[in-house]
Amino acid sequence: MSTRQITALVNPISGRGDSQRVWDPLEERLQAAGVDVATVVTTSVHHVGEAAFEAACAGRVVVAVGGDGMVRDVGGGVVRGDGVMAVVPGGRGNDFARGFGITEDPATLLEMLLHGPVRPIDVLDADGVVVLGNVYVGVDSRATRLINRMRRFPAVVAYRASGPLAMLTWRAPTFTLTTDGGTRTVRAHSVIAANSGRYGRGLDIVPSARVDDGLIDLLVASTDGLGRRHMAAYMVEAGTGAHVRRDAVDVVRTRSVTIAADGPVPVGIDGDEIGALPITVRVRAGALRMVVPV
Repeated sequence: MSTRQITALVNPISGRGDSQRVWDPLEERLQAAGVDVATVVTTSVHHVGEAAFEAACAGRVVVAVGGDGMVRDVGGGVVRGDGVMAVVPGGRGNDFARGFGITEDPATLLEMLLHGPVRPIDVLDADGVVVLGNVYVGVDSRATRLINRMRRFPAVVAYRASGPLAMLTWRAPTFTLTTDGGTRTVRAHSVIAANSGRYGRGLDIVPSARVDDGLIDLLVASTDGLGRRHMAAYMVEAGTGAHVRRDAVDVVRTRSVTIAADGPVPVGIDGDEIGALPITVRVRAGALRMVVPV
């Protein structure tokens, strides 16, 4: 019998309602196993953060039930409360969960919540916002903006259409990047400060990234040798991580990076947009404790 006390925070709009569908039978099975379970249906980003903080301070395992944005918001509250979190995927992308091998299989999720080990992982701090996955700017952050405007469409349609649509009017800016190793300027389609290295509903965008190495893997996809006509092939290659073999792509490791640009560029974090450049991203090594699959 598990002695864990669990508070589940459920995003009612994640995955067009999938989060509630996934959680309800799990809650019943946890209660049948004698677990103290409380479920909170969240109403806003602020509500998520405060509810996660309070549950973490009370020593309860805080379960994020939803997509990558929900996971990020719960993670921020849990980090602040120095607690433990778990993830039940119920969104459109679920890239963070996928990186840990967490699926929607009820039996596997139940075993993880009851008996899964707790693992310390890194988070990113993006000008005060806790990010579990990645911070990205460029054509991919423009694609995120489009995806979030297509919530009425099936996830597979929104994700597949967003890249080509984002490229229609895209003009690559010149970025200024300041890392532990110094400052460089580069005209680029994309700059990604990666912790988990996965996004876009299954893209292995920064395959070298690890959530427990205390470092940011900073990927830059420059325009030198990577023109607009190459971008479709580039995105196909990103499904397996093969795109990093292109000469236009380089990855450096750093503990912090400040990103600026010579034009307005939205900033994407784990499937959402948080403003525009400039932004400073730092790694907080081992700042979050997370329940992982058995």
